[in-house]
Amino acid sequence: MSTLSKEQIKAIVKGNNFQSVTDVTNYLKDIFKDILQELMEAELEEKLGYAKEERSAKNTDNCRNGYSTKTLKSEFGEVEIQIPRDRKGEFEPKIIPKYQRNVSGIEEKIISLYARGMSTRDIGEQLKDLYGVEISAEMLSRITDRIIPEIKEWQQRPLEPIYTFCFMDAIHYKVRDEGRICNRAAYVVIGVNVEGYKDILGIWIGENESSKFWLGVMNDLKNRGVQDVMLFCVDGLTGLKEAINAAFPMAEIQRCIIHQLRNSFKYVPYKDLKAFSNDFKEVYHAINEEIALEKLYELKEKWGKEYPFAIRSWENNWDVISPFFKFPEEIRKIIYTTNIIEGLHRQFRKVTKTKTIFPTDSSLEKILYLASMNVVKKWTQRYKNWDRVLSQLVIQYPGRLEEYI
Repeated sequence: MSTLSKEQIKAIVKGNNFQSVTDVTNYLKDIFKDILQELMEAELEEKLGYAKEERSAKNTDNCRNGYSTKTLKSEFGEVEIQIPRDRKGEFEPKIIPKYQRNVSGIEEKIISLYARGMSTRDIGEQLKDLYGVEISAEMLSRITDRIIPEIKEWQQRPLEPIYTFCFMDAIHYKVRDEGRICNRAAYVVIGVNVEGYKDILGIWIGENESSKFWLGVMNDLKNRGVQDVMLFCVDGLTGLKEAINAAFPMAEIQRCIIHQLRNSFKYVPYKDLKAFSNDFKEVYHAINEEIALEKLYELKEKWGKEYPFAIRSWENNWDVISPFFKFPEEIRKIIYTTNIIEGLHRQFRKVTKTKTIFPTDSSLEKILYLASMNVVKKWTQRYKNWDRVLSQLVIQYPGRLEEYI
């Protein structure tokens, strides 16, 4: 877009007796109004096919039919404009849609502030300080409600047919429901496609973690086009293993090693924690599953009598721990931890820290969606050494990836 030249600005200053910033703002307000008026006149001229002063060129049974007055809220304050009309009532200017009365960009600012975790009360106070505009909490809520169709469209969008890795976890909040304070779980799935780029596949709000709910999430992914997943990387969430096996029977399940370690360490007192954790490094640093099991048995002989539950946790979950050991370092770095989803949860907590209780499920969904969109914008890089990672996956999972590469 072109801007005024220095000479043009000088001419404007010379031709107007500006005494204050208010004078400048009023001048800009008039220009703003005039530009809007000319744009609407040009739109009507294009629709009718002839200019106002060129009636001889008229080639339509439609014609101009005066003006209607409309007051707009703008960054320059209230502006009164004249909307041109046509005889048939067909003309609707695109520059200012029929029901739009606010062209200040305040709505976008409200949604942006809401996405960063500001309360409606704080947003209202800031708008009053900056623009002198008073907006009620109810109006702020209605403005943010305008993204609900966008959320539904995003949540129902088609997905890719295959994902190499899917990370899954849940984060918990309190929501008011018919006068009661209820616990809600926000289930999040992040997928890594065959090109090595990650994306948030969806966010589901549910009452509790169960295999039935997780199966609903899995079926939702399938209904949106996901046909296959190589590896699900998860924490020890209730019912998740059963849901994955039911929906994607060919997929492997890898439990987050970091979560597994934390689960073990909670049984060990501080005095032995350093020695115990050092011994455990030999298990998850093992070059293959056979050696990892040998190291686990050695660990059991040394610590098993004193801390049996810490060892038993690994034995009981070995089927979802062992896939880790068949992969090289490049893939182990990706699946070693669910940090990718924990990082997203940190952003969620950052924007929700001022809200101990959400008034509705919808209000929770809105802020998590907006926070997610801000995070996804930064995910522009694919995983390092992705060519080597993909080559390994093709060998480990023959016949499942080739047609998508």
